[in-house]
Amino acid sequence: MKSDMELKKHVEEELQWEPKVEASHIGVIVNDGVVTLNGSVDNFPAKWEAEEAVLRVAGVKAVANEIEVTLPGENLRTDEDIARLAWDVLEWNTTLPKNNDLQVAVEDGWITLTGHVEWQYQKKAAESVVRPLTGVKGITNNIVVKPRETQAAVKENIHAALDRNAALKAKEIRVTVDGSTVTLEGTVSSWAEKQAAESAAWLAPGVTRVNNNLVVND
Repeated sequence: MKSDMELKKHVEEELQWEPKVEASHIGVIVNDGVVTLNGSVDNFPAKWEAEEAVLRVAGVKAVANEIEVTLPGENLRTDEDIARLAWDVLEWNTTLPKNNDLQVAVEDGWITLTGHVEWQYQKKAAESVVRPLTGVKGITNNIVVKPRETQAAVKENIHAALDRNAALKAKEIRVTVDGSTVTLEGTVSSWAEKQAAESAAWLAPGVTRVNNNLVVND
């Protein structure tokens, strides 16, 4: 169990290691394993990358990202320009369904995404393609994952995916589906198998959460 002082040191080192982040402009506070980031960056992807870097550090329980995005003059864009460009990249992205009902709203550089998709990866893809746009200060992703399949069909599809995976002993894994939440229970022989099972569950349409309760038996 790391002390807060040790954890702070490791977080700061990880931020310095991340080439997409200017660590000298970011402050780190740690309280009982919860990390708070403050300071400023000059683009939204850097704020996101800083958070991702912190989550890689062992011992971190949660991250409060209070970093401000202060755009330099040459990166300032009107909300109309950002909205138009965001819509264009969503239309051009091949992972998103054509004729989708996604909508984009922009206020003071902050993008809000709404609409429906069938897969969680599509929700993530929509956010990832607008994140690096010049002028963006933040994103709220309110896209809803809404499957066309029943819970029984989702469970059956996950079982089939587990059976097809050569790295897994599917008979040792129990799958339950409650709404859009999938729970995996049972035993696997390695951490890699545990992650492979979770990845398979995420590929089912309509899944918004996976509780991976699999136990690794060394």
